[in-house]
Amino acid sequence: MSSHGIRKVVIPAAGLGSRFLPATKVVPKELLPIADKPMIQFAVEEAVASGLDRIILVIGRGKNLVADHFHRNFYMERMLEAHGQGEDAALIRQLCEMAEVHTVWQDSPLGLADAVRSARSVVGDEPFAVILPDALIDAPTPCIGQLLSCYEKHAGCVVATQAVAPQEVDRYGILDVVPMPDPCCGGRTLRVISLTERPQPGSTVSLYGIFGRYVLDPDIFSCIDHTEPGLGGELQLTDALHLYSGSRPLFAYRFDGVHYDAGSKLGFLEANVAFALKDPALGGPLREHLAGKIADFSHSPLDLAV
Repeated sequence: MSSHGIRKVVIPAAGLGSRFLPATKVVPKELLPIADKPMIQFAVEEAVASGLDRIILVIGRGKNLVADHFHRNFYMERMLEAHGQGEDAALIRQLCEMAEVHTVWQDSPLGLADAVRSARSVVGDEPFAVILPDALIDAPTPCIGQLLSCYEKHAGCVVATQAVAPQEVDRYGILDVVPMPDPCCGGRTLRVISLTERPQPGSTVSLYGIFGRYVLDPDIFSCIDHTEPGLGGELQLTDALHLYSGSRPLFAYRFDGVHYDAGSKLGFLEANVAFALKDPALGGPLREHLAGKIADFSHSPLDLAV
């Protein structure tokens, strides 16, 4: 076990994925591919690389396929091996060997805080991590691993943060923070004094957003129980953390990495291009293709002002 003592991670995957309809009418958003692997797999691999080996998937109606992705498929393995595709058989076998995967149900999509609360019986009375699979973060050290290292030195809840553009604050939970002397974390840790879910541009001074990674104290469950429905009529984890911060330490860690909002169409496409360019087999041909497209656009007679 890692020195932080945390082994469990909650990965909410019960949302409707309505921004990707009709693609997500049958196929869960979390199974849409980023380059050559489904979105949910990035979250699980990030957790495992950070020493978290007990995965708790929160799923809802029509999301069984998300859990099935990590179950053994003996028939497919046998067929692949029979056709001389032993490497592919080993690849899908590894999916069920990465970690211990549990599934819990969120009966209705009542918000992120409710999704986290749905995992309470499996989490138990111990700290745990949360990874939002559509907040894809490409980082030299896994983002949740960075937060876990911070947690070792600053017990309490820890959230991942970076500065956002002033016109984009209404896309994030926003943190009101104060700096703190922090030589042990390279000056990246901030003390959180309040949180607001998706404030209107111009209504907040702080530009520190929340980026879909959390290390949470089990006391967060009682805070969720006392949280009223907020934005969109849902139970917001930001609101539960605001309640938590009134009496217990809450920290923000300025993580090192590049974030892609893979829950939006543009962010999903950006993530696909970025990860495909990093792939040894895809990167070269894709780079040439994109260069050709850019050249075509630069010579296009279209009136770009229209």
